[in-house]
Amino acid sequence: MQEFRKVAYYTLGCKLNFSETSTIARELSDLGYAKVDFNEFPDIYVINTCSVTENADKKCRQIVKKALGINSEALIIVIGCYAQLKPKEIASIPGVDLVLGANEKFNIKDYIDQSKRGGLAEVKNENIKTVNEFIPSYSYGDRTRSFLKIQDGCDYFCTFCTIPLARGKSRNTSIEETVKEAKAVAETDIKEVVITGVNIGDFGQGSEENFFKLIQEFDVIPGIERFRISSIEPNLLSNEIIDFVSTSNKFLPHFHIPLQSGSDELLQKMRRKYLTSLYTERINRIRSKIKDCCIGVDVIVGFPGETEEKFMETYNYLNDLDVSYLHVFTYSERANTTAKKMPDAVDMGERKRRSKMLQILSLKKKRAFYENQLGKEFEVLLEAEKEDDYMFGFTENYVKVKVPYNEKLVNQIRKVRLEKIDSEGRVESVLIK
Repeated sequence: MQEFRKVAYYTLGCKLNFSETSTIARELSDLGYAKVDFNEFPDIYVINTCSVTENADKKCRQIVKKALGINSEALIIVIGCYAQLKPKEIASIPGVDLVLGANEKFNIKDYIDQSKRGGLAEVKNENIKTVNEFIPSYSYGDRTRSFLKIQDGCDYFCTFCTIPLARGKSRNTSIEETVKEAKAVAETDIKEVVITGVNIGDFGQGSEENFFKLIQEFDVIPGIERFRISSIEPNLLSNEIIDFVSTSNKFLPHFHIPLQSGSDELLQKMRRKYLTSLYTERINRIRSKIKDCCIGVDVIVGFPGETEEKFMETYNYLNDLDVSYLHVFTYSERANTTAKKMPDAVDMGERKRRSKMLQILSLKKKRAFYENQLGKEFEVLLEAEKEDDYMFGFTENYVKVKVPYNEKLVNQIRKVRLEKIDSEGRVESVLIK
């Protein structure tokens, strides 16, 4: 065994990255590497990167600098989407020793022994077009819930997105193998599983298997009390999936459905696979089938060609739509994407103004949704976080609640009645049982 023993991990980006970092950490732990906190003077830093926005790129540089400030002799390994897209750029960051691409990150154990501190960074980065392997992953030990990766990559090539370039084509393993991973989670003390991937609704593409068949199998796995579906494309969110969730005892009444724009013209320029009419149909179906369902929406502002009129189309569409909250993304130009070459770029100051407008709309939507839940009873998975003698958790329909802290309630599911919204936007609640 080589000299390095202590490893710290830092994850940027999505739930999928968290599931993969956790899996890599478990594999290294099995080989004798001790997982430590970022500030515990580790011998190795593993930084799992995202590259959805320019800010994520800058964040990677900041984390490398912070790591070197703690231990200037530490081995710095950068993995993930940014590492796949811009390996040479990362290799040029002072202090970085090893850069591993989309596939190579799962073989990190094979590279650590050979890596040296200082000098030129070594880059291991396979052409993403040749990556066919699917590596199952799930998170454990970092949070109350587990992020279970069921799918990777994407075949859609939306004009603003670098994900297909960073993660390759859509792929997954079989339902049988995916259920095995879920059963491994069920053997732990995890109570809730969040199903994640790049495009989870595309599970089973090109075969007789599909996402609907998968979640039917998940629904009967003993030992997992709650399943939550993460982001799913509106064109892949079928009536049968919605109807199934409406009757399931395990699948929670919560959907996160990307919209990106309320302008059909911009949706076509983005190369999305639906128009607002389909999106509205999905929302209406959910509302007719699932009482008190929480619905989140992704939306992009400042896409090329988004005039004030088209932005107001989006704003008014969302204002009228019965959804619960928004995730607002300010468009940023990404290398090697079609959108970067499009004319009629929106002024950055204008992008920020529009983003602020939608963020305020989101707060109003969320407040209205929370107020509509007051007085009702829900089950909450309580977490370890403590603040001012309170602990927190989420209801089935994703309302963040707080109750008086009791260490014995951590990772327990308890019924509460929602009482009032505090100044931070959380709901003070009373334990019923």
